[in-house]
Amino acid sequence: MAESARWYVVHTYSGYENKVAQNIEKVVENRGFQDLILDVKVPTEKVKEVKDDKEREVERKIFPGYVLVKMELTDDSWYVVRNIRGVTGFVGTATKPVPLSEEEVKALGVEKVQIRVDYAVGDNVSIVSGPLSGFGGIVSELDPENNYVKVTVTMFGRETPAELELNQVKRV
Repeated sequence: MAESARWYVVHTYSGYENKVAQNIEKVVENRGFQDLILDVKVPTEKVKEVKDDKEREVERKIFPGYVLVKMELTDDSWYVVRNIRGVTGFVGTATKPVPLSEEEVKALGVEKVQIRVDYAVGDNVSIVSGPLSGFGGIVSELDPENNYVKVTVTMFGRETPAELELNQVKRV
């Protein structure tokens, strides 16, 4: 059932995003809707802010007035979310919420997509895309969580470290 769950955008009163997210999570827990409503997110970013000549890092909402909900769209799940205090509606038509496309979900970075690679630190690899395409090297660092691989490439008689995305590299 959870395979058909999609991400939907819920419109809220400005400043109510966190409260709405907490209330949705509470309702899910109280009513046993874990199989219908799988995840709730308020997208934020860390930003450096200067105030009174002091620099500090603050967390700011990327989309003020919106909460992202991953759910199985049924009459029950729609009704529950729609009637949370602070929710003004779903993004879409009045009667039918429109889910985010796969591209939008990737662009927003809402879900971590685990990429499996067939190479490890110390393996010889070939770079298949990007400005270093065609070069080979040795994997010196691997971080699948952040879609990052560091490859030591030998070019012009020197070893040069290159930071690449996991899909830019192929095992030789």
